[in-house]
Amino acid sequence: MFCNWDKWIKHRFQKVKLRCRKGIPSSLRAKAWQLLSNSQELLDANPGKFEELEREPGEAKWLDIIEKDLHRQFPFHEMFAARGGHGQQDLFRILKAYTIYRPDEGYCQAQAPVAAVLLMHMPAEQAFWCLVQICEKYLPGYYSAGLEAIQLDGEIFFSLLRRTCPMAYRHLKKFKIDPILYMTEWFMCIFSRTLPWASVLRVWDMFFCEGVKIVFRVGLVLLKQILGSVDKLRELQGMYETMERLRNISPDAIREEILVQEIIILPVTESLIERECNVQVRKWRESRGELTHQPARRLHGTRAIFDYKRRAASISSGGSFSFLGSSIPAPGPLRASSKNHLKSSQTQALKAEMLVMLLRMYLLSC
Repeated sequence: MFCNWDKWIKHRFQKVKLRCRKGIPSSLRAKAWQLLSNSQELLDANPGKFEELEREPGEAKWLDIIEKDLHRQFPFHEMFAARGGHGQQDLFRILKAYTIYRPDEGYCQAQAPVAAVLLMHMPAEQAFWCLVQICEKYLPGYYSAGLEAIQLDGEIFFSLLRRTCPMAYRHLKKFKIDPILYMTEWFMCIFSRTLPWASVLRVWDMFFCEGVKIVFRVGLVLLKQILGSVDKLRELQGMYETMERLRNISPDAIREEILVQEIIILPVTESLIERECNVQVRKWRESRGELTHQPARRLHGTRAIFDYKRRAASISSGGSFSFLGSSIPAPGPLRASSKNHLKSSQTQALKAEMLVMLLRMYLLSC
């Protein structure tokens, strides 16, 4: 399969998807993730680029924050247990390189656990390009200043929850529990700090193949398991009790086989997410004004990345894919339609600061 990868994606993608859903063997996972994300092609198209980024000094403000975060990433894993050990050194190299590769984004603390998971499976250079694909193709805007993308996906997620589990939706709405209070860490860390390790790997296998819809599905399944029945809600009589339950998910709700099966059968598709995204973008522009994040940049998994690559090749004069590894300029703002633009911008900035603070508090507590 690996030897004829493009043919498999073009003609037998359903077979590839089925194998990812069954779980990729650990001995093949590193290679599979690189091919699924197309990061292998980025690596081949940019020889020496990672070393070049490493040689750059980097911004002191980012390096200081990265240094402080290193020991918090999977401290009980043998790779990261020793302060200053090879695991922490490689993690620093990756995160520093990304701040230089994308100076417009810099560093976000949620990138550290994502990069750490990648490092557990592949060398630093391969992990770097895999991280680039996650940040630019799978979850664009998630780690940018302002965190508009995660806020927008929070609104999409809450709307999808109303469709898939009305009981959980009504409970959260009753106690005014905003999606950003519980799903920010789930989505930005791709559940690497939430689920048991075996479940994390199964989720990531599907995520690399099928894209962000898997992240939405996992979150929806968790809420359905936690808040989806009268008996479960009987103990949760307020916001505090509900948030505690969401932060400390019962092992019964996240058993690997049950979780994966529920994820697979949940009817949340790419088209449904995109339709809801259009609705939420329109609401955002009406109520908050300017939106700098462009949701259209998101690609839904391997097949979408493959199709994007083919389209790009057809319009590229030299037929080279090297431009896929270049930095993407910051998107321009969409036209604002709100009369209270200044007030909306201030509210949006305040909400972004609160998001960053919540995420930092959570990561520091782990």
